[in-house]
Amino acid sequence: MISILKPQLLALVGVVTVCSLLSAEAPDGQTRMKKDLTYLASDKLEGRGVGTQGLNLAADYIRDEFKNAGLNVQAVGGDAFHKFSIVTGSELGKDNSLEFVGPKGESIKLELNKDFQVCSFGSGGTIANGIVFGGYSIEDADNKYNDFTDADVKGKAVIVMRRTPFQSDPKSPFAGQHGGISMHASLRSKVSNAFQKGATAVLFVNDPYSIAKTGQDRFEAARKQLVTAAIEFDGMNPEKPDAVAQSKKKLNAAVKRYKTADAAQKGVDDLMTFGYGGRGSDDSLPIFHITMAACDKLLKAAGQKSLKDLEAMIDHTSKPQTTELKGWTAKANAAVTRIKAEIKNIIGVLEGKGPLADETIVIGAHYDHVGMGGPGSGSLARGAKEVHNGADDNGSGSTALLELARRLAARKEPLPRRLVFIAFTAEEMGLIGSARYVKEPVFPLDKTIAMFNMDMVGRLKDDKLTVFGTGTAKRWDDLIKKTNDKVKLKLAFKPEGFGPSDHSSFYGKQIPVLHLFTNTHSDYHRPTDDVDKINFDGMSRIVDLLETIVIDTANQKERPKYVAIKQTAQIARSGSRPYFGSIPDFGGEGAGYGISGVAPGSPADKGGLKGGDRIIQFGKNKIGSLDDFDLALRKFKPGEVVDVVVNRAGKNVSLKVTLTKPR
Repeated sequence: MISILKPQLLALVGVVTVCSLLSAEAPDGQTRMKKDLTYLASDKLEGRGVGTQGLNLAADYIRDEFKNAGLNVQAVGGDAFHKFSIVTGSELGKDNSLEFVGPKGESIKLELNKDFQVCSFGSGGTIANGIVFGGYSIEDADNKYNDFTDADVKGKAVIVMRRTPFQSDPKSPFAGQHGGISMHASLRSKVSNAFQKGATAVLFVNDPYSIAKTGQDRFEAARKQLVTAAIEFDGMNPEKPDAVAQSKKKLNAAVKRYKTADAAQKGVDDLMTFGYGGRGSDDSLPIFHITMAACDKLLKAAGQKSLKDLEAMIDHTSKPQTTELKGWTAKANAAVTRIKAEIKNIIGVLEGKGPLADETIVIGAHYDHVGMGGPGSGSLARGAKEVHNGADDNGSGSTALLELARRLAARKEPLPRRLVFIAFTAEEMGLIGSARYVKEPVFPLDKTIAMFNMDMVGRLKDDKLTVFGTGTAKRWDDLIKKTNDKVKLKLAFKPEGFGPSDHSSFYGKQIPVLHLFTNTHSDYHRPTDDVDKINFDGMSRIVDLLETIVIDTANQKERPKYVAIKQTAQIARSGSRPYFGSIPDFGGEGAGYGISGVAPGSPADKGGLKGGDRIIQFGKNKIGSLDDFDLALRKFKPGEVVDVVVNRAGKNVSLKVTLTKPR
């Protein structure tokens, strides 16, 4: 099958071979879509990850197909590409240092990669500040535990243990749900707490309990492997020397693993590799990871108990052991720079004809995916570092977009309104491409009458299609039902205009939307989302449905009337936070938490927040990022009135927001 050809061979065989392998019985539309998707979801395109050459190849392909279909691909200053730059990662420079200096000038110098590591999710910068042992950097009012109750960490470097207290107790108030990890163990949650208290740097250190348990677990696993290998070797038939030799080899390897694990039963105090935890922000603070040995050396020199003893005291007394290491200073430099990449939306245009030709209908689908997987990519395949082809997500939507463009471009007479086809970039990183378009529109948004979006339309099963946004214009329900009489899909109507795809960016600008979706599946964000699992007949029927909806919308004299829907569509639960109603702007830059819009009728809307605001204070909590905002929001309860400070066009504006119950 095509999907298992090597990339080099696929490039050589090209379109002719692809077409020859398709069924002669397939309708022309399906043949075209198979050709498109076979290329877009090939290994050659590297999973269409942001910052990869594969994503650029996909952009070139989509532009060329728009052009071949007859679309205008020069709407963006003579180009099809709506370009901009974003931060895609972090890079470690050469000048990194960490030293502890005592009250009498004594020095403990740490060595990079041996005693400490710089963390990619922190900022670059130089510090020379006092030091506080900050326990676990947890603030939890519900469980009456606060590492900062009796300590002032403002202007200090804070030593923070990973994980949470009471780990040996499965009924601990900090135990995660269903055996998972508590939110209080999150690295970003710990950093956010320290940041809000005014810390200038965070020095993470592994907690002794986890390291010891890891060592014990590794030893027990090695012991079981040794026993299994020994029993197998003992039962070998001596008349089969090759099998005996192979079994002996396995036994020797098991013995070696056992000895290594036995020597490391206390655990291996591994440092986080640079890149673990993803990229950060220049508005954060320097973050380091030090070894337990280095931490203990500092604690001893400062007259404090060992890390293990401090951990035991917290567990025994249920009280934090936060303390300042008086007279000691952390002198450090973190050389962290942000990696930027130029990315682009791809725009193709079919001009309208007549008195309504200056009005626009946008039809979109994102063409990026999660690349090769790995930390921070969005991959759900833990540890996988292989091509995530994203045939369904969202190769299917991109392919359907191309097919719809071809069909509508082939009409003999132009439609009354302009059709703008957009393949969005960086959707997987937070709707960045569509958010940038509505911020810098090529065609006026006040003349944009509707936006139709396709995201994951390749796995139609049992004829079930979900349509989001059906309540965002009064005419949608009847139009969709009438259109579906011919296609005969089993439709699930979802009225919400805000949801986890690019249509949200347009709905935030009060534009009616529809979003088509065939549901998630076990291959979602995993390397197994391949072309051989795509239902091309189903995709063709979905394109049939949307084609008729677009034509009808373009032909109506009156534009669809926007309807404000308060709810936000969710594929997964949002948790127990009070409802606020902001829409993040993941592509924005600057201090605080930027928002691209607010849900109609939400607490944020009623409180006066607007798209483009950057929240810098929430109650008494300083906000430097979305993580800070999320943590701060969890400290409040429904019904509480929160003082919110936003930076709006360079000026700070104070607002009051009344939170409501979770949704």
